[in-house]
Amino acid sequence: MVDVEFVPYPDRYLPPVPPERALATLHDALRRRRSVREFSDRPVPRAWIEWLVRCAHTAPSGANKQPWRFVCVQDPVVKARIRAGAEQEEREFYARRANDEWLSDLAPLGTDEHKEFLTVAPWLVVVFQLTKTDEGGQVYYLKESVGLACGMFLAAAQLAGLATLTHTPSPMAFLGDLLGRPAHERPFLLIPVGHPADGCRVPRKALERRPLDEVMVVV
Repeated sequence: MVDVEFVPYPDRYLPPVPPERALATLHDALRRRRSVREFSDRPVPRAWIEWLVRCAHTAPSGANKQPWRFVCVQDPVVKARIRAGAEQEEREFYARRANDEWLSDLAPLGTDEHKEFLTVAPWLVVVFQLTKTDEGGQVYYLKESVGLACGMFLAAAQLAGLATLTHTPSPMAFLGDLLGRPAHERPFLLIPVGHPADGCRVPRKALERRPLDEVMVVV
């Protein structure tokens, strides 16, 4: 058993403004996030992507196992292969896998099997969940840990003024094969990252949020 030394919290972050003001500012930034499907091909520096992954990598995880891998794709040839694989799965999804209720819920978004954004966006970040450590050790609370890291990635991108989309072609096993990932890494989420296209449009109806008293309970 490894002994862990506990010390006073030496690097606690304190906002430079009152907490309520800091939270209101953060909320204002996050509420403006949209799932973008119309991207510009304008380049995004690798350094920006590295900072997004650094931010995501601060997420808590079960027993600090950090069971995530962020595969950041900028090669246009690889992006084209990802698009081809995703569109093949999406054709199956819309034609056979999705039930009527699911298709009805998607209808207002105007989505279909065509995924041009996968080749237009300058970066595709494929997040993998590790079912064991690279050394073969056990991991804990896998989906919870990776989900937290993805949320922090999306928030960081929004604060950087970048557009993102959470894309989940199902099944996603083709991503592991295409990217040459080992068997203990399983695709979790595909996130295109870039700038929105000039004249980018997003659906209005999908932006409605349930009232706070429907999602928050105080006891």
